[in-house]
Amino acid sequence: MNIKLIILFFSLYCLFFISSILFPIDYDWYSHLIKPSYTPSGKTIGIIWAFLYSFISLSVCIIVSLGKSFKKVKWFYIIFIINYVFNQLFSYFQFNQKDLLMATIDCGLVFVTAVPLTIFAYKHSKTSFVLLIPYCIWSLFATFLNYNIYVLNK
Repeated sequence: MNIKLIILFFSLYCLFFISSILFPIDYDWYSHLIKPSYTPSGKTIGIIWAFLYSFISLSVCIIVSLGKSFKKVKWFYIIFIINYVFNQLFSYFQFNQKDLLMATIDCGLVFVTAVPLTIFAYKHSKTSFVLLIPYCIWSLFATFLNYNIYVLNK
């Protein structure tokens, strides 16, 4: 096992939690929102994201472990960074700004960038590709859910 890949995995995994530190969930505000009946509990959402962050981090580590030149995998990395930024901005819009419309748009952008990320992963590693599929599915569901929360509370 390569120690650099282990460090990379844990570094990436921890980076995904920056927004939750900078923009913590306002549980009082969130609990008072009208939500669809199919809304998962906060605990369930947290567990899902914890797994997804590990899958995403592992997917990136797999691509890195291939040792391909940056030129061959640059679009994977570029889209990963863009997707990461959108992923982090969600907490800012949702919990810091309490702007459900912007949070929904941002959530849609997470999905829109997760799809090409997954496609570029496929070009390099089938395992990396498979690890990103749940992220695409969840980000689509999260966009749909957030849109409905926005509609119910505008």
